[in-house]
Amino acid sequence: MSIDYTIIRSRRKTIAIQIKPDCSVTVRAPLRMAKKDILKFVEEKSGWIRKHLEAMQQRTADHPNERSLSQAEIKELADSALKLIPARVKEYAEIIGVSYGRITIRNQKTRWGSCSSKGNLNFNCQLMRLPEELRDYVIIHELCHRKEMNHSAKFWSEVEKYCLDYKALRKKLKAEMIYETI
Repeated sequence: MSIDYTIIRSRRKTIAIQIKPDCSVTVRAPLRMAKKDILKFVEEKSGWIRKHLEAMQQRTADHPNERSLSQAEIKELADSALKLIPARVKEYAEIIGVSYGRITIRNQKTRWGSCSSKGNLNFNCQLMRLPEELRDYVIIHELCHRKEMNHSAKFWSEVEKYCLDYKALRKKLKAEMIYETI
């Protein structure tokens, strides 16, 4: 079974595959990457693509009435996040023993949070639709990047110090993501 996909080239440095809720597959590739290298990558990841297409189809079947949020609903989520997340970040930063810069709340499709090398933290307003334990996991995850700016064993060891069940929470969080990306 061949996989239909769209290639989008940009000034990015890496190649990525994205599966959207409508089960369309997009391959994002660097401008100068050879077509044969893109084809090889898609072939190597075909098992991952099929697995995540099935998961997305199942999610769609399980939530047939799921709809996009209005701008007003997104603003309401962002306002709630601005009230709650900075306070939680402050609490966990003190526990973990790290500092941080600016906190930004956005409506994103592919990330729950991120941490820049300058220590600025970015959180998705959609976190407000999740249980508190998942929000806290994302906050802990991003603050642990203040100690380790990677996903090495050392990083995960830091996360585990403050979130013993991080593996289960991470799995739950992945199931909530709007897009699947590799």
